[in-house]
Amino acid sequence: MDFRLISIPPFKAVSSGADKDFDFSENGILGKFNTYFSKLTPDPADNFTPRDYLYFDEQKGGMVWIYALTDYIESEDFETFDFAGGLYLTYHYKDGNHATNERLYQEALSWISKSELFELDKRENHYPMGHIITPQNVIKVLGWAQMEAFVPIKLK
Repeated sequence: MDFRLISIPPFKAVSSGADKDFDFSENGILGKFNTYFSKLTPDPADNFTPRDYLYFDEQKGGMVWIYALTDYIESEDFETFDFAGGLYLTYHYKDGNHATNERLYQEALSWISKSELFELDKRENHYPMGHIITPQNVIKVLGWAQMEAFVPIKLK
């Protein structure tokens, strides 16, 4: 198995809201959210990674970007909710390589379906999601980034 099994703790999340247009431009829903959370600087004790996740909300039919809040970070005009956390199967690939992502996602789903211990755990605000794991200064040097994908699972 080339997957990792991890646990993400519950947290208070600020959300972009669902963007049916997948608009990362400066004036788009996701672009405005990127501007908002990119200016945040958590205290060193809260500066864990990842703090942000991107996923497709199947119920609302749009991309949602969330960020783990702290007690001292304001959500500004963005909505908040309690992210449930949970178990995730993860894998990584070169961001933008949709064929590799799809292949690995299908392998993950196959592994989960054959597992005697785990099952898929998709539900409201609990969908497969991704996070860029490459630091910004390294992306500038490489010219590309790695994406880590998180597939929600639970014990049977």
